[in-house]
This record gives sequence, structure tokens and C-alpha cells, in this order.
Amino acid sequence: MQIVPKAFIVPPEAERLRDLVLDWRGDLMTFVRHDLPKLLMVVIGSVLLLRLLRRLTDGITRLQVKRLPSGLRSQQLKTLAGVINSVATFVVVFVAATSVLSLLGLNLGPLLASAGIAGLAIGFGAQTLVKDFINGFFVLFEDQYNVGDTVRLAGFKGTVEEMTLRRTVLRDDDGTVHIIPNSEVKIVSNMTRDWAQMPMKVVVAYDEPSDKIVELLQQVGEELRHDPAFSDDIVSDIQVPGIDRVGNGEAEYLLLVKTRPNKQYGVSRELRRRIKGCFEKNNIRPGEPGRVYVRELTADVKN
Repeated sequence: MQIVPKAFIVPPEAERLRDLVLDWRGDLMTFVRHDLPKLLMVVIGSVLLLRLLRRLTDGITRLQVKRLPSGLRSQQLKTLAGVINSVATFVVVFVAATSVLSLLGLNLGPLLASAGIAGLAIGFGAQTLVKDFINGFFVLFEDQYNVGDTVRLAGFKGTVEEMTLRRTVLRDDDGTVHIIPNSEVKIVSNMTRDWAQMPMKVVVAYDEPSDKIVELLQQVGEELRHDPAFSDDIVSDIQVPGIDRVGNGEAEYLLLVKTRPNKQYGVSRELRRRIKGCFEKNNIRPGEPGRVYVRELTADVKN
């Protein structure tokens, strides 16, 4: 019978720890040989796909800036590029995350089942969010407005700075930003679609000859229409239908100016400046401001 010295006796706890380390080592080597290359391929492929997607959307934006005319179609391409980028990024990240979890050995069945039940419960409680996405889809599909358009939505007027399937961001004239859920977009008033028409009213004294006023207004309109600085902004001849209102010692003449979208403000300011100079040169008197006369009544007081 051979007696083993106590110094060489391995405790059971050490043997279990050694077996555990060996098992971990075996699992690690198996993971490194089989699963780690797949995991790296998923991560690298996702990163490359995201970069390719970003390059594609940026290329679409640069294409519409360089080769397409400035107008409705270029704005639509810019809006669609932003929405495609956001939606595709979410899909790529979601698929990559589920693939990584699967390679790590996690059972996705119960997780997906729980996510489905939770999604159903959230869907019942977040009907407004679903309406946002549905309405946003139809806004894009029907091309109701695009990034850069001046619109009136949900009682707010401004320029569309950003648009997704869930919300629209407007910035008004004083710089205030309005974030509007797409479910609140029920009536769209687009002020930058195709052309804009601006009615301008010019008031002169009542006794000024009408034919002369109409002739001067038409002359100023023709000069502005053929001015190289404004000819591209005005899409048709400036019309002078005639007298629109008479009263209170004055006559009001109507001008109709049709311009490219968002160009009516600069054209109207220049047209008013030229009309003022023309009237001063031809001694045309402007309409007098309305006056209110107050007569003080006094009654004799008998003692």
C-alpha cells in the first residue's frame, strides 16, 4: 500500500475549480473558433452597411442640388432621403442586435414573444403614435409638403426644417420652432407650391384721373417685369384690373403680382418703392387718411 503525502493531495474544491476553468476555456476556444468570426462579420457588415446607406442618402442630396432644378422635386428627394436614412438605420441596427444576441447563445424566442405581447399592449395605449406614422406616410406618399416649404399646419405657419414619419418641425418668421406630431396635420396650406400670387392695393386721391393711374401702374409693372434683377422671380405680367374700392375721398387700385415661391416679398417691396417714385415724379396725390370729426354739443342751461 502506497501512502501519498498530504502535500500532493488535491482538495475536491480545487478539482471542481480546475474543471470549471477547463470548461470555460473550452467554451471560449469554441466561441473564438466558430462564433467570434460570425459576430465580427455581423458588426463589421452592419457598420459598412450604415456607412453605405449614409453615402447613398448624401449622394441623393448632392444629386438633387447639382443636377436637378431648384424646385419641388429636389425638395421631395431631400425629404425622402432623410426619412429613408432614419428608417433603414433602425432596421439595420435591429437586425444586427438580434443576430448578435443569437450568436451569444441567448434564446430569442421568449424575448420576441414578450416583445410581441408588449408591443400589442403598447399599441393599444399608443394609438396616437400609430396615427403619427400612418399620417406621416401619407404626407410623404401624396407629396403634401417637403423640407424647405412654407406651410401652415395645426394653426402654425413656418418653414419646414425637418420631417420624419412621426413629426414635422416648423420655424416661423420670428425664429420660434414648432414641433408638430403628424397626427395633428389635418389641413395643409402650402404657400410654396408652383407659384405665389400677391394682391397689392394702391390708394390715391379720389379726383386723380383713373386712366392715368392705371397707365402709370402698368408702366411700373412692365419695367419691373423686364428688370434682369427681378425677371426670374416674376412668372407672368403684372396685372392692373383697375379700381377695387372707392370711398372716403380716395380710390383704391388693385395689382396682381405672380412670382416664384417665397419671392413675392422682395418683389412687392421693390414694386412699392417704384410706385412711390413714379407718383412723386408725376405729382399724384396719395389718398388722405380717414378722419374722425367730433362735434361738441352745448346746451343752454336755464336758471
